[in-house]
Amino acid sequence: MSAKILDGKAVSQRIKTELKAEVEKLKQTGIKPALAVVIVGDDPASKIYVRNKKLACEFCGIKSLEFALPVETTQKELLTLIERLNNDNTISGILCQLPLPKGLDEEAVINAISPAKDVDAFHPSNVGKIMIGNFDFLPCTPAGVMELIAESGIDVSGKKCVVVGRSNIVGKPMSMLLLHKNGTVTICHSRTKDLAKECREADILVAAVGVPELIRGDCVKEGAVVIDVGMNRLENKKLVGDVAFSEAAEKAAAITPVPGGVGPMTIAMLMKNTVKAAVLNSTGKN
Repeated sequence: MSAKILDGKAVSQRIKTELKAEVEKLKQTGIKPALAVVIVGDDPASKIYVRNKKLACEFCGIKSLEFALPVETTQKELLTLIERLNNDNTISGILCQLPLPKGLDEEAVINAISPAKDVDAFHPSNVGKIMIGNFDFLPCTPAGVMELIAESGIDVSGKKCVVVGRSNIVGKPMSMLLLHKNGTVTICHSRTKDLAKECREADILVAAVGVPELIRGDCVKEGAVVIDVGMNRLENKKLVGDVAFSEAAEKAAAITPVPGGVGPMTIAMLMKNTVKAAVLNSTGKN
């Protein structure tokens, strides 16, 4: 079987182009989307992510403000900045780039961001809304995955969906979004007894565990849709996902590449959340 490649770059570009037109119209009504990105320390990967987000903002016409803090920043200093951004009516969304340096409490930082400006959708209030299906914002990576699944032409309803990974950022919300679309969802993790067996039953397989090429070809059902959220740098500097791409592609009906699959979609969904936050905050609905 020759798998269809789910091109996240192309789909994300289409979404950003649509958002650019929307932002232009919003500006004519006095609504000016703005994203504040807070980064603490000098983590190289975080710097790349922040740069990519800034470039996406520029393309969409969203004002981007970067607050780069030194690694020795204290918890109090960080929370004071977030409080200031919460109270700034010109800021639509706030994002604190994770992971934070050791000694800083990520949970406290997430909880400090106003739910109305939480464009990552990490705040417990927004997580709870996702659980009951009455949400304003969706976590960017799971939302991007759902867009790619829709792009594949697959109707999730009634399908067996297997999510490998149970993180708060991807695995758990991913399972909820599939459930909201009436998928029959199984979550697998490090204690799952027979991972390959569970994966082979999946019509839609989402790998989000952070282990290079954990999902081999013998884990994939013929005709499955395979979504690879993983991004792992090997010792030889090669970038690979959680799925052994060439093996899985022989069986899958559709598959995301790494890079160029889920990654670009995550940033596109961040832009979408920021624009939505600007609209909701301007109308007082948040």
